[in-house]
Amino acid sequence: MALWRAYQRALTVHPWKVQFLTAGSLMGLGDIISQQLVERRGLREHQTGRTLTMVSVGCGFVGPVVGGWYRVLDRLVPGTTKVDALKKMLLDQGGFAPCFLGCFLPLVGALNGLSAQDNWAKLRRDYPDALITNYYLWPAVQLANFYLVPLHYRLAVVQCVAVLWNSYLSWKAHRL
Repeated sequence: MALWRAYQRALTVHPWKVQFLTAGSLMGLGDIISQQLVERRGLREHQTGRTLTMVSVGCGFVGPVVGGWYRVLDRLVPGTTKVDALKKMLLDQGGFAPCFLGCFLPLVGALNGLSAQDNWAKLRRDYPDALITNYYLWPAVQLANFYLVPLHYRLAVVQCVAVLWNSYLSWKAHRL
């Protein structure tokens, strides 16, 4: 509980910094899970640079973009009723999620040194499956998130659920 209270205080004093660091940490954790549990690399074969890339993407892209999106979404659809939550989820999953994935996958590809041509081919191959998989998980999570969770905790809640999603995205983004 003391750790949770410290997190809440830090979130109140430095909301953007804490959200970015939370996103980066949990993206890194997702990559570690991907490498160790999904790909079964073992500690000797663990690609530390890949994990650091995912931490950087979390801090520099996911945290700012998703955190900013939640603020915009709350201005577009103010309120916390069930209907408001449904509207937010539909905007999130119908508009934001496809764009986000369409940026995330090539960003990681570029950071991993893929050429523009290889990156485009990888995006064309992986994007449809990633988007469909997104729709298995995120509509229900986001509906609950928008209805039950205050704005300043939404990114953290999503990132906790996203540890498994991040594991999938890391595997998908690094699969050649």
